[in-house]
Amino acid sequence: MDNIRNVVIIGSGCAGHTAALYTARANLKPLVLEGHEPGGQLSLTTLVENFPGFPEGIQGPQLIENMRRQAGRFGAQYQLGHVVSADLSKRPFALKVERETILTRTLIIASGASARWLGLPSEQALIGHGVSSCATCDGFFFSGKEITVIGGGDSAMEEAIFLTRFATKVTLIHRRDQFRASKIMLERAQKHGKIDFLTDTVVEDIYDPAKQEVTALKLRNLKTDKVWDFPTSGMFLGIGHVPNAGMFAGQLDTDSEGYLQTKNYVFTRVPGVYACGDVQDRRYRQAITAAGTGCMAALEVERFLEEEEG
Repeated sequence: MDNIRNVVIIGSGCAGHTAALYTARANLKPLVLEGHEPGGQLSLTTLVENFPGFPEGIQGPQLIENMRRQAGRFGAQYQLGHVVSADLSKRPFALKVERETILTRTLIIASGASARWLGLPSEQALIGHGVSSCATCDGFFFSGKEITVIGGGDSAMEEAIFLTRFATKVTLIHRRDQFRASKIMLERAQKHGKIDFLTDTVVEDIYDPAKQEVTALKLRNLKTDKVWDFPTSGMFLGIGHVPNAGMFAGQLDTDSEGYLQTKNYVFTRVPGVYACGDVQDRRYRQAITAAGTGCMAALEVERFLEEEEG
């Protein structure tokens, strides 16, 4: 049938655009569904200095736009909208995108993972201007400064320890007095001379969106109700990520936090369905690793369709 796609790619971050580039060059005419966060997390980043090929660095949104244009040059098609539900029980696979149903012979899931945020208006206004969810992406920009990390699990401890390479002092703020972090990670952070702890404390506001920079946090102690301003040059979120894979619940294998589980890098348990990027990578979560798995998924789609056609 003419209305059945060879391949649909869900997501338009590094993994999705790379998969689109490779499948388009294979003349598979991929359709990319841009998802609820077009461009992925890189679209929320300012200067990217760790993506190979850009010695002076590149703005995150510009890198994403370059990838999209490159894939489009070879025939990749893009469509706004995100997948509401999917039926992977038979082929062609059926994807419900708002009011439309799209049929496809193969599927690449590159829908990413969204950082958990505190939900403050000032936080959203300052993303990329002192508020970050990625220490390895942005830590360098805080060399010689005092910064904060929010959270109490392993990811918060890892972020805090990593950031001590650059910051003169890291204050870890946690809403409880007990930590979810593993004993070894907590002890490592507690023994570090550059890391201080503020427990039973929450962030109520972030200053100063008007200046387009973080200057201080408005904090509140949950036990004493004391409210005070805490000077800082940056705030890093270490409260985890939420993989955008809910539409595949019960159809694909996931771990305890909802990340898609794959074998041999990108294979899901459903033949013809591949997952790449942050939706299945809870360990590295880098633009370059996402691009790498996007390439792998595209090459596997090409092989799968060739074998099917004999």
